[in-house]
Amino acid sequence: MAAAAQSLLGLSLAGGLGPRGWHPLAQAAELTAPTGKAKSVIFLTMTGAMSHLETLDPKPGTSSQGETQAIQTRLPGVALGSLMPKLSYLMNGLTLIRSLSTETGDHAQGKYIMRTSYKPLNSIRHPGMGSWVNHVQDKTNKHLPGNVLIGPSAGHPGPGFLPAALAPVPISNPSVGLQNTQSPPYLAEDQFKRRMSLANQLDSAFKSKHESQLIEAYDQTYREAVRLMGSTELKVFDLSAEKEQVRKAYGDTPFGQSCLLARRLVEKGVRFVEVEYGNWDHHADIYKSCPKMVTELDDGLGALIRDLASKGLLDEVLVVLNTEFGRSPAINENAGRDHHPGVFSGLMCGAGVKAGGVFGKSDELGGSVEEDGVTHQDINATIAAAMGLPLDREFLAPNGRPFRICDAGQPIKSLLI
Repeated sequence: MAAAAQSLLGLSLAGGLGPRGWHPLAQAAELTAPTGKAKSVIFLTMTGAMSHLETLDPKPGTSSQGETQAIQTRLPGVALGSLMPKLSYLMNGLTLIRSLSTETGDHAQGKYIMRTSYKPLNSIRHPGMGSWVNHVQDKTNKHLPGNVLIGPSAGHPGPGFLPAALAPVPISNPSVGLQNTQSPPYLAEDQFKRRMSLANQLDSAFKSKHESQLIEAYDQTYREAVRLMGSTELKVFDLSAEKEQVRKAYGDTPFGQSCLLARRLVEKGVRFVEVEYGNWDHHADIYKSCPKMVTELDDGLGALIRDLASKGLLDEVLVVLNTEFGRSPAINENAGRDHHPGVFSGLMCGAGVKAGGVFGKSDELGGSVEEDGVTHQDINATIAAAMGLPLDREFLAPNGRPFRICDAGQPIKSLLI
């Protein structure tokens, strides 16, 4: 009843100052549950397998909980890990998913399935969700890439069998931004244009004899790169343009600044931004290393949601947090938690999905799914449905095999608006 009242009576997701240090982002318009389809997605991947017991699904009073305490959120009866006060304050705008499970406890396979909805195959590489989104939907900003990956790019499936131009543009350091966007100082603009014209002339004979989609995709990538180099939109990658107090609100960490860059990109119409935050593989000393990471996650994601709300963007942007699998309820002999694909947690917030609630349930110890099991394929299908992508349409790979965007995944219909 309390959750319904918060949604139906228009209580603000971003109302009040909330936890200390949030006042830079406090001037948010009153915002209720989102009303439309998502135009952009910010996908936060917690690689290394984030522990649900330390974050989104604590089990206070049980043998599973260990040293982590729980904190009551603003949503009655829902608790988070005690190091997440900012997300606890915003809980009436979030939807937790506490019944995720997967078939593998292998990091590489788990991340591949999370990003593509498919198991790895030797014969083909499947597209990541960002590439699917930009393959089906037109870009809304012709100067900026439609697909961006902030963080490590090693092991990412990229565009898979789709055109190379749909690959995510990698940003390794959010504070540095997009590199190699300026011509060298010895090369004047007219010289650069002449060189590009000469390159096209040299290539024309080859292209006329060997027409192929691969060559066209290669050319398209070059054209888009050149167009971006000459665009004023490049300033979107410059975080120094933000007020210092806003940058501090996100946290002076790579993850926090990545979230800020993600907000700037979707504000300019970028369709899909993935932010990778790694090193959650806490096999040992989890209570020494995990608390710092949970705090950084709380700071960055809390500020991102609040900032999107303050700018009225949560009606257009869907924020998703996921991890390849969870961590075991039992603490091992090294004071850590081992791989656990049996159950783990994620969350959604913003355009296309309902606000304020919990979907699914893990058992008393957080070891297995008790109600409403969800797979990575289902999460991706829910994202696709929130964006209006064709879930039943088949796309042919170069080898002639048909593939759907989310394999056999089914959207969580009770979460969609």
